Formats: sequence, structure tokens, C-alpha cells
Amino acid sequence: CLGHQAVAAAFGGLIVRAPQPVHGRTSLIQHRQDGLFAGLPNPLTVCRYHSLVVDRATFLDELRVTSQTDDGLAMSVQHRRWPVFGVQFHPEAVLTDKGLALIANFLRCAGLEALPQALAEIEPAFATDRPELAPPNVAGPVTF
Repeated sequence: CLGHQAVAAAFGGLIVRAPQPVHGRTSLIQHRQDGLFAGLPNPLTVCRYHSLVVDRATFLDELRVTSQTDDGLAMSVQHRRWPVFGVQFHPEAVLTDKGLALIANFLRCAGLEALPQALAEIEPAFATDRPELAPPNVAGPVTF
């Protein structure tokens, strides 16, 4: 989330106190269904850990908001011409639905490719030849 705030600040955005701190809470976000969010459920459940947010009225038109909460808080931004992205939430947290798919989308946007078999080992829902299963004891990165 600090990276998201830094991207917005670099393009003129102000970082302000959130209406309420959210630490280890989930929220539903609406997204544009492209870029980082291609192929992901909409709305998407994400995990948030932050006390500050970007004032979306203050950053330059070079950025576009690509997802937001129901009350209009910017949850992600993307530069209109450059491959620059920022997310306010934590895709690596186990409470974020399809977080690894979002990270794989980021890799694709950066010109890299996530190996499907590597993702399937971490998150069974990525496997194409087996049903969705409960994650193993160690499902992937966890943030505190």
C-alpha cells in the first residue's frame, strides 16, 4: 500500500488519513476488469492494512483509478501510458481473494509470464486439471 501511495504522490496526489484505519480487514472493491484485474471476480474481496489513503481528487490525469471501495476510496491506480501500477490493498495476503492471480496479471503487464504450474503448486484454484481445493498448510505469503 505504501507503493500505491508513493505512485500517487509522485503524480501530484496527496496522502491523507483514511476515514477509519483498516488493519487486517477485508473489503469488496469494484474494478475495471482489465490490466491487473483481468479475469478476476468483480467485486473482489481484498485485504487492507492501512491508516492513510490517496486523495483521488489531487493526482494528475496521468493516473486513472482502476478500483475503488463502495464509498469511493481509490484502491488501485494505473498510469495511462507507462506500466506503472499501485494497489492500496495487499494481494499477497491470504485474505485477498485471487491475490496470486492479480500478481500473475501484474507480471503479464510487466512483460513477464507467471508459470501456471508454479501458481498451481501454491494455490490449487489455478490448476486446470484438478478441482478447487482448500489450500495446503502453507498456501503462500502472509503479511502481519
